[in-house]
Amino acid sequence: MITEAKNWWEQHGRSFQEKCPIPIDILYGIGSPNEQELGLIGPVAGKRILEIGCGGAQTSIAFAKMGAFVTGVDVAASEIEFAKELIQKHMVKVDLLQRDMSDLTPITSESQDIVFSSSAFGYVDDLYACFKEVYRVLKPAGLFVWGVGHPFLGIIDTETMRVKRSYFETGVRVEGTETGCAFACVDRTVSEYINTLLEAGFQIERLVEPDSRKRYACDPWFGQWGLTADVLAQVPATMIVKTRKSLSD
Repeated sequence: MITEAKNWWEQHGRSFQEKCPIPIDILYGIGSPNEQELGLIGPVAGKRILEIGCGGAQTSIAFAKMGAFVTGVDVAASEIEFAKELIQKHMVKVDLLQRDMSDLTPITSESQDIVFSSSAFGYVDDLYACFKEVYRVLKPAGLFVWGVGHPFLGIIDTETMRVKRSYFETGVRVEGTETGCAFACVDRTVSEYINTLLEAGFQIERLVEPDSRKRYACDPWFGQWGLTADVLAQVPATMIVKTRKSLSD
């Protein structure tokens, strides 16, 4: 994970969780319906699920309430601490690991039925390594379903509604160094995400770009950080991908 991103989440993780109370639900990202509406994963009772970049573990808790055996991974100690408190509050069992999601060494190979992630891959510097680790820990024919901030959203200045950079300018972007705690993410194109999945061995079953012109009741991020109705009416806010590991591997 990018050092600046990890440092930001360590310092601001709890305040983020308090400012943006995320519901116990299976959410894919900004301007998107939840899993109940999308139906990408299906029944999870009795299945082993790994959530990478789990943050406060709201989705992990939702899976556990549905009867799944869940492990959550996050790189930030502040998020793991918050997640432990929330898990205890909801009286479910979720195992937690603090580590970079590009290195899932403690997770046994071919042990997971489903790997899930939401809004986390923008902080991963080595996406191929991350996807290969996901492939390793999945059982044959296992599902890898995830959402990420749509690459189109990142090129829009939310105040002026003008394009602020070229879509083709990709790589690590660091902002706010003057604050003493810079924020960082990786800008990628849609094709980079898709081609990296294919290179890692996944079979792509569905690509979803939710209509962010709609206001979804489950969306806790609406209106935050300049994500107004005007902005969300112009570009998709989240990209969701459903993939599967080969049955023969």
